[in-house]
Amino acid sequence: MKENRRSFIRKSGWLAGSLGISPALFSAPHPMAEIEFPAHPALDQLKPSLNGIVPISEGERKQRIEKAQQLMQQEKLDAIFMEGTTTCNYYTGLRWGQSERTFGLVIPAKGAIAYVCPKFEEDRARELINPVFGEEVRCWEEHESPFALIVGIVKDRGVKHRRIGIEERVRFFIADGIRQLGRSWEIADATPVTAGCRMYKSAAELALMQKANDVTIEAYKVAFSTIQPGMTQSQLSRIISAAFEKLGFTGGASVQVGKYSAMPHGSIKPQQIMEGDVVMVDGGTSCQGYASDITRTIVVGKPSDKQIAVWNLEKKAQDAAFAAIRLGAPCEVVDAAARAVIENGGYQKNYGLPGLPHRTGHGIGMEGHEWTNFVKGNTTPIGVGMCFSDEPTISIPGEFGIRLEDCLYITEDGPRFFTPQSVSIEQPFG
Repeated sequence: MKENRRSFIRKSGWLAGSLGISPALFSAPHPMAEIEFPAHPALDQLKPSLNGIVPISEGERKQRIEKAQQLMQQEKLDAIFMEGTTTCNYYTGLRWGQSERTFGLVIPAKGAIAYVCPKFEEDRARELINPVFGEEVRCWEEHESPFALIVGIVKDRGVKHRRIGIEERVRFFIADGIRQLGRSWEIADATPVTAGCRMYKSAAELALMQKANDVTIEAYKVAFSTIQPGMTQSQLSRIISAAFEKLGFTGGASVQVGKYSAMPHGSIKPQQIMEGDVVMVDGGTSCQGYASDITRTIVVGKPSDKQIAVWNLEKKAQDAAFAAIRLGAPCEVVDAAARAVIENGGYQKNYGLPGLPHRTGHGIGMEGHEWTNFVKGNTTPIGVGMCFSDEPTISIPGEFGIRLEDCLYITEDGPRFFTPQSVSIEQPFG
């Protein structure tokens, strides 16, 4: 199986960014990386799995903007500003990216949205902008201030609180430029508005996430069937990426082997799979911008008694976290439940090793990691539509680590997993 290296690294970088993992973990070069294993016949049986995918509608995006405006009034904000990143895409379907030239979106508490754009980019911007949400574009020449345009839009829409909310991904030089122009204005955090929308998924969003999870499991099943002693982690990563591509998606996974599986996000060190090794695979894909994030951990060959015991304790911790989820309960109770199982199993407390070195879960949606988290101190009430990973890890430095990760969503009747959990150390797919 051959794949263009640049293409693989590009895919790996996308996945790593969505999951908050260093891209180097997907593409660490080493001498063994170029040894080709024969492609498994199952890869040839995979077909594109694109049927039934329904994009987010214009009507739903309009509802998101309306909800944001309602939340702005509650938060006493006159407007929020964001660059052309994920949150802009969430509200308008437009993704621009970031450069040294300011491009962004102003959503006012009342009135129509407006964009700020470099003048020489206006034609391209208008190709990407869907006018159904608002078509005003205010442009700045290279010697002019985009920050003045942002403040001007807010003033023109009406000022009540003299507070502008800044989305969390906006860079400092932009927020500071707005602040210097409007010294009588307060620059505030827009997260209560943006996360207040994005944390709660609609049925349409959940359907896209379900598809991403289904495809990930399908890719994993085929890739896991190819694992054999002598394979490197890079070779297995390439097979996973190829499986996603056969299914019509861009995706991939970090693969950590043996003692390196004790490092939750792995190592760049060369790794070769040998009999008796723990193999941890963590990755996913995206469907219409909505992410999956799944981890499966197995042993190649016959597992030791200790590997089985740790795997079973990890599964018990994952189950305890899921069982602790209740509507209205603070998010931190889920972390506490998983941590208690691991600590009662004889492992260290308070992130100590060997033990659970990180939070039990993170929010997921358009980004692999987003608001909010199953972590100590987070008193955010669990609500319908929220989505999380459930992934306590047991790390034993110098030996191995076990992580089982499935994502879930909250319904009126409680939590539901997107994917069947692992059954046993020998049976990673339910």
